[in-house]
Amino acid sequence: MFEDPAATPDGAVAAEPTPAGEHTETAAAVVELRSRPPVPGPAVAPGPAAPEPTTTAPQPDDAPAATATEAVDGLGDGDGDGDGVPADAPGPGRRPRRRDRRGPDLREQRRQRTREAIVDAAAELFVERGFDAVSVSEIAQRAGVVEKTVFNHFPVKDGLVFEADPPMRAALLDAVRRRPAGESVAAAAGSFVVAAVSQLGSPAAAEGMAEMARVIRGSRTLQGREREILGTLTDSLAEQITLETQATPGELEPWLAANAVLGLYSSLLELARDRVLAGASGPGLVSELRTRGQRGLALLQFGLAGYAKRR
Repeated sequence: MFEDPAATPDGAVAAEPTPAGEHTETAAAVVELRSRPPVPGPAVAPGPAAPEPTTTAPQPDDAPAATATEAVDGLGDGDGDGDGVPADAPGPGRRPRRRDRRGPDLREQRRQRTREAIVDAAAELFVERGFDAVSVSEIAQRAGVVEKTVFNHFPVKDGLVFEADPPMRAALLDAVRRRPAGESVAAAAGSFVVAAVSQLGSPAAAEGMAEMARVIRGSRTLQGREREILGTLTDSLAEQITLETQATPGELEPWLAANAVLGLYSSLLELARDRVLAGASGPGLVSELRTRGQRGLALLQFGLAGYAKRR
């Protein structure tokens, strides 16, 4: 991933980063702490979500339809008769559930389509008017669902922008756990961060990232939530380091190392946002982010290279 190691201002060379191919293929998807970016390009209003049925009329194959609650929330026994007895329970004349005959669970498919319609509607509205100026009822109206359905999928409004447990956390901790013997936590986690953020400069990621940056920077609510998520990521990394090193309560090293890595991540992310908002993208931006990240990692390594090495 990295052809040229970064040098510190005094000429020292950073340790060679861990090859991160297995981690970086999902980098652009996880590194911004988001569940999804706003829809790039011209906004196209999504069609209404699958309608919530008001009756339980039989389908062409005579299998009863799911009720509205079952279709949206995945509740109930699936046969729509309200008796709580599964359609494929033992007994005379019982037929297999339609999902058993047709493949994936149809209710779950409908639920996923509804969720995607809500996400798309929210993304368009946030780009158009900003996060704070958009109400949940407006999102519901554009998505073609009732307001309660939005809250069933996203109990809090900022959940439409950020995952409660961002994929970044699992990917970062995995990079640390899978580092080879002799490599420090700072090298493994820092290399993952640099590789991941540098991919945000690619043309495929830059446009969506620019729209997301405008939404986040235009909302104090989202900025505060992002700081909370960064704090949670820092805590998770510190806990992993504490577990590995069997640090005693009160030792500062795990928290210092975790804060240093997440500080590098936060700084690179803001730099990437600044550059894409200024119109930059492509190989030049990817190279700049990688070079800046490697210089930061070299500084990290200078102080933390010998700490928490895998044995």
